[in-house]
Amino acid sequence: MNNDDFDIRWKKVEDMLTERFGKTPNMEAILMLIGIQELNSVKKKFTKEQKQDLMHIAVCSLLSQSGYYEAEGRDKDGWPHFRELTPVPKMGLEEQERFLKEHVIAYFEEE
Repeated sequence: MNNDDFDIRWKKVEDMLTERFGKTPNMEAILMLIGIQELNSVKKKFTKEQKQDLMHIAVCSLLSQSGYYEAEGRDKDGWPHFRELTPVPKMGLEEQERFLKEHVIAYFEEE
């Protein structure tokens, strides 16, 4: 994805989330939203550990689009579990952020 296309598509995601929630969420908040959506829960409060788990679910869900992870099923509490199929390549911080944003864009464009 070239830079112009990427910037336009990322702005669309940010605009959609800003319109929906009244402010532009940071990446952590976006991962939380995706995690909650993947958990399919209407629970209002999560513990700190559960919030970390939600972000992990989000990352695994996002990276499953590219074949890095695969859903294994859900535990007795309904939380999804994944297994790694192939390691994510080592990247610098900026590369990592762009990589994740590209997956977030794809996630919301599919929704």
